[in-house]
Formats: sequence, structure tokens, C-alpha cells
Amino acid sequence: MASGPPASGSEIASRLRIVFMGTPALAAHILERLADACGPGLGSPGFEIAGVVTRPDQPRGRGLRLEPSAVGAVAQRRGLPLLKPARIRTAEFLAELSALNPDLLVVAAYGRILPDPLLEAARVMPLNVHASLLPRHRGASPVEGAILAGDGESGVTIMRITSRMDAGPILLARAIPIASNETQGTLKEKLAELGAAALLEALEKLQQGQLVETPQDESVATYTSPVSKGDAVIEWSADAIRIERMVRAYDPWPAARTRLGGDELVVWRAALDNSAAPGVPGAAPGTIVRLKPDVAVQCGRGRVVLAEVQAAGRKRMGAAEFLRGRRVVPGERLG
Repeated sequence: MASGPPASGSEIASRLRIVFMGTPALAAHILERLADACGPGLGSPGFEIAGVVTRPDQPRGRGLRLEPSAVGAVAQRRGLPLLKPARIRTAEFLAELSALNPDLLVVAAYGRILPDPLLEAARVMPLNVHASLLPRHRGASPVEGAILAGDGESGVTIMRITSRMDAGPILLARAIPIASNETQGTLKEKLAELGAAALLEALEKLQQGQLVETPQDESVATYTSPVSKGDAVIEWSADAIRIERMVRAYDPWPAARTRLGGDELVVWRAALDNSAAPGVPGAAPGTIVRLKPDVAVQCGRGRVVLAEVQAAGRKRMGAAEFLRGRRVVPGERLG
């Protein structure tokens, strides 16, 4: 293990020095809430942000200007000490991190596996804010994984980081239901707030010596992988349930997509087709079987109704309106 169990209340410093490590918007919201808790006029919360670590600036937009990550932008606005290492497995970065004298490393969607020397730089422990109910959905895409699996609930787990990915003991977990129309974007917003509240609760319990470790049950562990644009290409031979979940799991990125007449078409909203309306008999997967009263597409099993789509260089619009403009007729195929 990279670190031991939580220290007792008597061993915790009167004011914990936290180094926060994260990159995307979900992590930025957690950092924002953490910084608010450290702000003036709120009394002494027993911790302070000693520094922030995030991924290097990336080119974005049409001009490809270098812009900070969501976490980097929060740190800059808040005036927090900020490190943006291109490589983390170097003696130079370890020295920079150690110079911040962290009691805790708080990691939230940083995007890289941390080597043991970095984890051991934390005097008390390194902990992770993971956007799933561990041991379910370990890995890089737990939010997408929960929607794709059709889970009825998701949540946030605060865990002590060990050498094995997302396998450390659980310190605190909080759950929320997944709505039937939940998208990656809406669920991440909810989990960002839940994660911030859970982290603050865990920090309070840590200082009071009330944080208890619970080992994860390895027999029920599941794993997710990093998502790429290729994962979002719709295979119409899949069943309709899988495709409808895909549309929600990959909204807003990388966005579920197919092809129509050789052109890419992004599918933003879809639903299972529960209509008894007739379609095209014997239709192959990907066939548009109905245009009225809605647009239905045959899948490997069942059908989906397309509600909102977007062609390259065009705005998002209702699927029926878009296909009327393209003069599409039943029997044409997507993909």
C-alpha cells in the first residue's frame, strides 16, 4: 500500500494542508467548494489549500489558443499556488510537490495514475473523490459506465488511494438515483456537488478521528476504460436499449454519432420506440422505418426514436425536421 490507515484525531494537525489534484469541470466544482470552505468569515475549517496540481494548458477553440483546464482556471482565479507538470514521474515534480508540505493529497479526476513516491508525499494520506459507488465502475469513465449499464443509482466514494487503481479502502460513500433521462452531463453536475459535500464531510470526520476504513469487495468490482470518439459510433446491430443509453452516456462528449448518406450525423436525443405504428417489414439494422409521427430506426433488437440530431456545420434540431429537409424516405439506412 502507498499509505496507511487514517491517523487518529490526536495525530492530525490542527490545520491540514491540502494539495488538490484534478482537471475537468467536475473536479473544478469540488475545488471551488473546498476553496469556499477555506474562505474568510467562515471560521477555521481546520484545513487550507496549500497548492493545486492540474494537467498542462491545452489548445482549444478555432484559434487553438492555449487555455488552462477547468481546475487550472479556478486555481488562477482564486490565486492558489498552481503546478502544471507535463510529467509527474520525475524527481523535479516530486520535489515541487513535497515543497508544498502536504498533509493530504485530494485527487478528483486528475487523469493520470499517481506513482507511489507522490502518494507518500502526503503526511496523513492521499485520498480520491471517485464518481461512482465503488467497487462498481472503477477506472476512467465511471459516469458513462453507470448510464451504459442501466444502473438505478450512482454516487461518490471518498477512498484512500493505494497502488492499485481505485481499489483502496472506502472512507465515505454517498448515493443518488439516476433519472431515466439522465445524461453524462447532468449526472456529472449532480456528482460534482455530491462529491464536494462528501469531501468536506470526510475532512471533518478525519479531524475528529471518526473516519473509518471499509475494504472494498473485490468479488463485485467492475471496471471502465477511457472513452474515445470511436466508442460513440452507433452500431445499429446493437439492441435499442443499448443505443438509447449510449446517446445519454456520451452527451455532451464524445456525442453518439452515425452516418447518413456519407455525412456524419450526431444523435443528441433518442428514446425507445414503444409505438405499435407500422414500419418497414424485415428492415435491416439502421433502417429508417418510420418518419411519422416520429422518426423510428430499426436496431438489432427493437427500435429507437430519434428526437434531436445535428449535422456537421449545422445547429441541433428535431430529427423529423432535419430529415424532411434532406428528403429522406422510409427505407433509407443510417450507419
